[in-house]
Amino acid sequence: MLGGLPRAFWALWGGTLVNRLGTMVMPFTGVYLTQSRGLSLAAAGLVMSVFGAGSLLSQLLAGVLADRIGRRATLSGGMLATAVTMLALGYSTSLPAIVASMFVLGLVIDVYRPASNALVADLVSPAERPRAYGLLFWGINLGYAVGMTAGGWLAGLGFVWLFWIDAVSSVVFAVLVWRAVPETRPETKESAGGFGVVLRDRLMVAFTLVALGNALVYAQTMTMLPVAMTEVVKLSTGQFGLAMALNGVLIVVVQPLVSGWLGRRDPARTFALGLAVMGAGFAMTAFVTSTPGLAVTIAVWTAGEIVTAGIAGSIVATLAPEHLRGRYSGLFGFAWSLAAVLAPLLGGPLLEIGSGALWFTIGGVGAVSALGMLALGPAIRRR
Repeated sequence: MLGGLPRAFWALWGGTLVNRLGTMVMPFTGVYLTQSRGLSLAAAGLVMSVFGAGSLLSQLLAGVLADRIGRRATLSGGMLATAVTMLALGYSTSLPAIVASMFVLGLVIDVYRPASNALVADLVSPAERPRAYGLLFWGINLGYAVGMTAGGWLAGLGFVWLFWIDAVSSVVFAVLVWRAVPETRPETKESAGGFGVVLRDRLMVAFTLVALGNALVYAQTMTMLPVAMTEVVKLSTGQFGLAMALNGVLIVVVQPLVSGWLGRRDPARTFALGLAVMGAGFAMTAFVTSTPGLAVTIAVWTAGEIVTAGIAGSIVATLAPEHLRGRYSGLFGFAWSLAAVLAPLLGGPLLEIGSGALWFTIGGVGAVSALGMLALGPAIRRR
């Protein structure tokens, strides 16, 4: 055991970090499609929506696979499929080939998530789960920050480098998990079937709606926040990038220091607090007129993000029967995939009305989600 967590967890953590260090394609997909493949903005948007459709199916499919064929096989298989699809996209030149590759990529790139979440629940004691999920979140952010920086530099040398590095990091993750992480799926005949049993758990469905609210708020960081800051507030992309770097720095520095302490608090109240702080941070964005002002709001909603980081996964693990942890994690992941599709569809029209309409609405979603979480608290504590 390392620091109270099993060796297999650290192997999973190491693989996740390597994979995120190599995650270079997705942040630059829009640039790749328009600059390297010559697609119009409308065509690039269509291709990205096809990716979203694939990712919606991905979490439900992966949840069932994690329970049926096992966590390790699902995770490793998903990573190998991601590697192949990355290279297929990198070498696709026609629009039909690009669309097909993007749909399959949406289907396979996050297959690992329900399996990874179920693995942590299987490997780690309930008391240590918030810390374990928090450390995974920290590793993802650390890897992503470095990968983004390197990806921006490598894109200048040629986009094909990004696809190869992404593919190789996916293979490394797959091999590391296959070699160093045991299969933890409980042996039970009850693992057959679909999502009906999960959907009959009203507490899990209610928590998934709270998670959807959380995800809709957070998804603005990748959808409407860049547009609002560059088009409405008139910050340069450099100024926006500089302010956004604060998010990664705060997570990398602060999150490991507080995850153990947060893990000892009541999960429902802690999660509600994080949601309320995130909502407040995004509502404050309506008043931003400069880079320092943006940095202040980022610091506030990042504090909320840090508070919620390890809690959601541990709540899902608490609600799920052992043999259904993959499906429960898949439904939770579906909320995040759905938010990625809904966020720009809702945010775009709201931003056209005005900054206040968008950011006060997002703040309201955060507040309602926090109240919903408080209402679910007694039932979660009983479970």
